[in-house]
Amino acid sequence: MSAELASTFDPMLLARIQFAANISFHILFPSISIALGWVLVFFKWRYNRTKAEHWQRAYYFWVKIFALSFALGVVSGITMSFQFGTNWPGFMETVGNIAGPLLAYEILTAFFLEATFLGIMLFGQKRVGDRLHTIATVLVASGTTLSVFWIIALNSWMHTPVGFEMINGQAHATSWLQIIFNPSMPYRFTHMMLASGLTVAFLIAGISAYRYVRGGRSDDIQIGIKTGVTLAAVLIPLQILVGDLHGLNTLQHQPAKIAAMEGIWETQQGAPAVLFAIPDQKNRVNKAEIAIPKLASLYLTHDLNGELKGLNDFVGKHPPVAPVFFALRIMVGIGLLMLAISWLACWFVWHKPALPAFVSRSLVAMSFSGWIALLAGWYTTEIGRQPYLVQGVLTTAEAAAKVPVPMLASSLVMYLTLYIFLIISYISVVFYLARKADRTESNGSTATVSTPTTPTFTTTIRA
Repeated sequence: MSAELASTFDPMLLARIQFAANISFHILFPSISIALGWVLVFFKWRYNRTKAEHWQRAYYFWVKIFALSFALGVVSGITMSFQFGTNWPGFMETVGNIAGPLLAYEILTAFFLEATFLGIMLFGQKRVGDRLHTIATVLVASGTTLSVFWIIALNSWMHTPVGFEMINGQAHATSWLQIIFNPSMPYRFTHMMLASGLTVAFLIAGISAYRYVRGGRSDDIQIGIKTGVTLAAVLIPLQILVGDLHGLNTLQHQPAKIAAMEGIWETQQGAPAVLFAIPDQKNRVNKAEIAIPKLASLYLTHDLNGELKGLNDFVGKHPPVAPVFFALRIMVGIGLLMLAISWLACWFVWHKPALPAFVSRSLVAMSFSGWIALLAGWYTTEIGRQPYLVQGVLTTAEAAAKVPVPMLASSLVMYLTLYIFLIISYISVVFYLARKADRTESNGSTATVSTPTTPTFTTTIRA
């Protein structure tokens, strides 16, 4: 890259894009393994109770997806951690006394637990028996939950830092309980667990529906669809409730983020809910705005005339408005679509003998919708914290290293190329495993495969 071309790029912006690319790729796979571990526990428990082989087949199909997701999550997590030292040394220099132990707890209490018992999950049932195999599955699922607990504790502390004091420019812990259970941590942890559950629910329903569309009617396909849509139908209203509580917490601790999310420029009482607009940060107005009067005050303060601070109260200390504004609406839009499709599919699954084609194809199309909603929510949260890396303590600019632009640009291109290839490969492998499972069942035992017209949803769930 020539010196003239390099001078046109902002090195900190490139470093931020690179870290965003890494964490965006990384978070996709833990979002599956976190909840999928507990779904595997459910499949295993049902098999132990009934000894029905379709629960066992469902377990062994989805444990392969779990192992694949776990492997990619580990690899991408290692890559991401390197960037703390290469691109963002100021982060660990300033808050390493707090971030370091929390990351270490995640490795010691969670990752080792997952890695130790994953082999037993995959290969050990015939060697250790059903009871120990079930315990191993529970321990792996517990490890994934512990992992997200420690990571969300750290991330939440970066948004709502408490329990520390600054000495010579470094953060030192004064209360680990306050640090871990900081004001936003319960809301973020619950929100992330439900997001993982919804991601997995639509993945299971979508891939099972893909097999269904291809003519598969085996019992493990039926329970996959039923488990996925039922889980989604239950979790999405809970996610809406938790999202509301999370919004109230964010309003209290990060009002500038809320102002950007809502596209509100002036402090006002009875603030409208802006359904759509094109935020113009230069002129500090919204263009083409479509809004419902007083609605934002109602759902954020639970008062039609509640006051919301506008972005003009935080000039120079608020996030870029457009990315936060649009990311929130993408997340909400996908969430509402999830609600409609899951409830519709759930009604057919529980009341009809077969899925209509438009419902099953809709589920296939929504297989990876959880990823889109998750990333949109993550961008809302993380971009909404700008210009701070640790709210009120450390700005992004203060943490950034002076890395040459050619080095940042070339490594960014390399990362993006690799990640696009791996994501396409991952999705391709998931659908390949689905096709392979159908071929195996068709060639193996015809007794477990029903004809396309057989009403199997009700009878399967009773088993």
